[in-house]
Amino acid sequence: MKETSKKTIGHLIALFTIVIWGTTFIASKFLLEVFTPIQIMIMRFTIAYVVLLILNHKREKLRLKEEAGFLLLALTGCTIYFISENVALTYTFASNVSIIVASAPILTAILAHFFTKDEKISLNIILGFLIAFTGVAFVVFNGTFILKLSPVGDLLSFLAALSWAIYSINLKRYLVKYDSVYLARKTTFYAILTTVPLAIFENAPFALSALEQPKYIISILFLGIVGSAICYVAWNTVSRRIGIVTANNYIYVIPFVTLIAAGIMLNEKVSIISVVGAVLIVCGVAVSGRRKVLKN
Repeated sequence: MKETSKKTIGHLIALFTIVIWGTTFIASKFLLEVFTPIQIMIMRFTIAYVVLLILNHKREKLRLKEEAGFLLLALTGCTIYFISENVALTYTFASNVSIIVASAPILTAILAHFFTKDEKISLNIILGFLIAFTGVAFVVFNGTFILKLSPVGDLLSFLAALSWAIYSINLKRYLVKYDSVYLARKTTFYAILTTVPLAIFENAPFALSALEQPKYIISILFLGIVGSAICYVAWNTVSRRIGIVTANNYIYVIPFVTLIAAGIMLNEKVSIISVVGAVLIVCGVAVSGRRKVLKN
């Protein structure tokens, strides 16, 4: 397959993954009616691990250093990221969290500039970030501007964005060594191990009987099978084909996907401002992904 075709498929898979991740917020919102964020994480990761184990059950003898690397991937790409984001929502507005977490792509680009050899930051990326970030703000506020500083919540939101950026940089190192399914499986395994102690510490009642209701069982299966197992494998494939910086630019699209999904499934209003924001996001992603470097 030609390199151009591989990259085109990579972009299509990235778009598919982002659409799924954008709709996972709706499923999470349903589940939060009866479960805590940590409980949702454990169920989500466990289901994902079982699926990935069925797809790839090979064993490899790994050195302690490599196991530590998988542990770091799990902490930054799963445990710390989700915990920081969810706890941040209890301290500050969802709009603050969405805006700050949307800085993950530019943080990834900055780290990639210093810690990788082939993904250097350029004027395209900076300009694309400014355009897309403005679009994200339009989408998140959706015609209602509410922005209040909350030191704890905002710092946790930034931690989530930084955590994902660190995950992306480390992921790049492992993509050349392991296939996408095995990589996702090992990461998910350590995500479970690092989340269980949090659940024990939380000591909250586990309402498993709620899963007898279709809304909740469908939501958790969607999060585990599609949102985690399939999408993490897909994201590994995308990062390998188009690079971590270009892949992360698609994260800007998540707020708009969530807005559309909420409009369809939860009857939430979609304003003209948010549509303008969507156009800006698309423009920003396009500018960031240009091969030809723009000049001042």
